[in-house]
Amino acid sequence: MKGPLAIRDLKAEIPVIQGGMGVGVSLSRLAGNVARCGGIGIISTAQIGYQEPEFDQHPIETNLKAIRTQISRAKEIAEGGIVGVNIMAATRRYEDYVRAAAEAGADLIISGAGLPANLPALIQQSGTKIAPIVSSLKSASVICRLWDRKYRRCPDLVVIEGPKAGGHLGFSLDELENIQEEDYEAEIKGIIELVHRYSEKYQYHIPVVVAGGIYDGKDMKHMLELGADGVQVATRFVTTWECDASQAYKEAYLKAKKEDIQIVKSPVGMPGRAIRNAFIRKTEKQAAIRETERNSETSLLENERPLGKTINWKCHQCLEKCNPKEIPYCITDALINAVKGNTDHGLVFCGANAWRAEKMEHVSEIMKEFSEYF
Repeated sequence: MKGPLAIRDLKAEIPVIQGGMGVGVSLSRLAGNVARCGGIGIISTAQIGYQEPEFDQHPIETNLKAIRTQISRAKEIAEGGIVGVNIMAATRRYEDYVRAAAEAGADLIISGAGLPANLPALIQQSGTKIAPIVSSLKSASVICRLWDRKYRRCPDLVVIEGPKAGGHLGFSLDELENIQEEDYEAEIKGIIELVHRYSEKYQYHIPVVVAGGIYDGKDMKHMLELGADGVQVATRFVTTWECDASQAYKEAYLKAKKEDIQIVKSPVGMPGRAIRNAFIRKTEKQAAIRETERNSETSLLENERPLGKTINWKCHQCLEKCNPKEIPYCITDALINAVKGNTDHGLVFCGANAWRAEKMEHVSEIMKEFSEYF
């Protein structure tokens, strides 16, 4: 039997981390309630200030202020529980987001969407714990070796995010289509074994939690049996009364069938998982038209080619590698539309098991269920 999830001096009575979901899906209300119920609540910093009037003109500065506000609100709700943040390594001005979260008193920073190579240097003067998200033994080895060599330290926690996760994914399209569940379980065991070697070196048990497709207590029990110390759960918490998304967003999950969940190509270059809706159908149609135009242009002489159509998106400074002149749509706009409830014009990210959602629940009910399986 596994016990509470211990991350150095932090202890979650129930070994469940609520996964960070942006834009605006997991803010202070959801994270605070998960923490109050004995888990670890995570706020997503992705465009965290989208509701503020200054956001359009000064997105990054507004986000940095909102990090402090949301952490403070979550800690009030948590009543002493553990509150952390998820910050994508691909975020523009990533270092400023990390420093803002640490200064605001985040207990834990979880970071993925790229390897958070310099994360230890950014939190040295704080008590904030840090955890990289890895999807393969290779990426786990790279980040552990790098932190060991450059900073002489190990992660406080390691999160393994599998191919059934929601949002942007750390796998290629080919891997997502062909990876087998039993093969990935072997990968999980390999990562745990690697992390244990660093645990021995640093004389500290580095806990490992598994994310991606974890929906209920039985799923958690299986991961604990594989050797994990806990799980990270995101999708299950969307259809809670405490989730920070609009009710229309939650209804998209409740109405989704298994066949509605698909892999999409994000405009920022990473594959993602989302609920098929009018917005996705429209983007697919537009992509087909662009492909046809490109194919027809190749048969024309250079001086006969039609001028390309360029849309100058209002850039919200979200991800480092996004070029507004090249993207088919703005990911920030699509995610904000969705979380506000305008789902026909929005991208509704989800995990592979979103179709299992059948009813609205309270966070306390979900946490009670998980507490019965460890």
